[in-house]
Amino acid sequence: MYILGFDIGSSSVKASLIEAVTGRCVASSFQPKQEMEIMAASPGWAEQDPEMWWKYLKMALMDVLEQSEADKSDIKSIGISYQMHGLVLIDKQMHVLRPSIIWCDSRAVEIGDEAFTKIGPAICLESMLNSPGNFTASKLKWVRDNEPEIYRKIHKIMLPGDYIAMKFTGKINTTVSGLSEGIFWDFKKNSLSGAIMSTYGFDRELIPDIVPTFSIQGELTKKAAEETGLIAGTPVAYRAGDQPNNALSLNVLNPGEIAATAGTSGVVYGVSDVVKYDPQSRVNTFAHVNHTADTTRLGVLLCVNGTGILNSWLKKNVAGEITYHDMNKLAEEIPVGSNGLIVLPFGNGAERMLGNKNTGGNITNLNFNIHNKAHLFRAAQEGIVFSFKYGMDIMESTGIKPSVIRAGNSNMFLSEIFRDTLAGITGAVIELYNTDGAQGAAIGGGIGSGIFKSFNEGLSNLKKLQVIEPDRSKMEQYKAAYLSWKSHLDKMIKNI
Repeated sequence: MYILGFDIGSSSVKASLIEAVTGRCVASSFQPKQEMEIMAASPGWAEQDPEMWWKYLKMALMDVLEQSEADKSDIKSIGISYQMHGLVLIDKQMHVLRPSIIWCDSRAVEIGDEAFTKIGPAICLESMLNSPGNFTASKLKWVRDNEPEIYRKIHKIMLPGDYIAMKFTGKINTTVSGLSEGIFWDFKKNSLSGAIMSTYGFDRELIPDIVPTFSIQGELTKKAAEETGLIAGTPVAYRAGDQPNNALSLNVLNPGEIAATAGTSGVVYGVSDVVKYDPQSRVNTFAHVNHTADTTRLGVLLCVNGTGILNSWLKKNVAGEITYHDMNKLAEEIPVGSNGLIVLPFGNGAERMLGNKNTGGNITNLNFNIHNKAHLFRAAQEGIVFSFKYGMDIMESTGIKPSVIRAGNSNMFLSEIFRDTLAGITGAVIELYNTDGAQGAAIGGGIGSGIFKSFNEGLSNLKKLQVIEPDRSKMEQYKAAYLSWKSHLDKMIKNI
């Protein structure tokens, strides 16, 4: 018996097939092999065609089915993880009306700021736990204001994962966790936020029906089965945003537990059972995958937009033909602090933890007689880690202070410099596990379909691969480098 998971990212779509009894990943694939296109018709915009996600999902699935040679009738559930905060609009025929406005698009910052003032900070933070900011609801308001002809045609709005679930099942629905990440949810009333809906002038009919995160949310239609090669009637039994899903994949479900990722963007995600929020909404609080009206489980999320995308930019534009592994080896030759070279990794749109300011990426203290590309590779990784530290200091105000950080053994966590610097500057132990977003989604589908009777059963095969302890002998060096980096960032913010 197998469980199937998909992770719909902004760079690629990944599929993983898991043997339910052993937890063994029998096949995995991602598509495309080059990063998916992000369209930016104007500065600060970021859009993708939802049909592109579906296209690459089918290609990745084809690879998985060919690799595994599994009997398709033995695939008993499907789970979906997806890039958070995106906006997908469909008409009554379930056709997409415009490209999706995705997570790193910053066009709606001013709209969210105005709503924060109009509704009132106290109501926003106490009821929705966030400013409306640049999230999905504010993006929809931008469409209402700037594309009225498209807005009038909208039948339902969706998050990226809702769209993929619809393509599989023909059903249009969403989750409380999803609505909270779009800043549509009122935690005090445990219902759709009347303040957001009325302030933005939205009709309740635009919002899909709500289903539990873990549940049979629909079954594959005959059309979807023909397109994908799967069996009609296979249940879709789980969906969640990529960061709550990553936390699930790492068994981060209880208060005080911490998960991290460092892909295109970087995230630190902590679980709390206390309703707290950052007064400036620089870190954000959403309903976790196991949150219910009776049991408070909130995910406090720090997001740094420019993480792996900075490393990718360096590889494309500076590194030449060498691999990421080679880049890391060159960087390891450079001492902590990169001989004074500083990189601010904020070149991928407005940063929530900087008050939705768009500082742009920045390289400073460059000395032509000292620095070379190895210094740049190290300074970039240090800059990414230091941005994590900057945000984690903000998270402390919500009660999140990690002693252990769990992460999948992938992306930036494959770099020894990245791991050691993060452990050294935070003082936290880092644990790496044999999992990823697609595998986590598969486990979620197994829980939602009843194949697993509990979280513990579903996650019983999770294996710890490596533990990184802070190097106490270098902590003062990391601290000095961080303070220099932070001083430069503070000057940048002050001048914007």
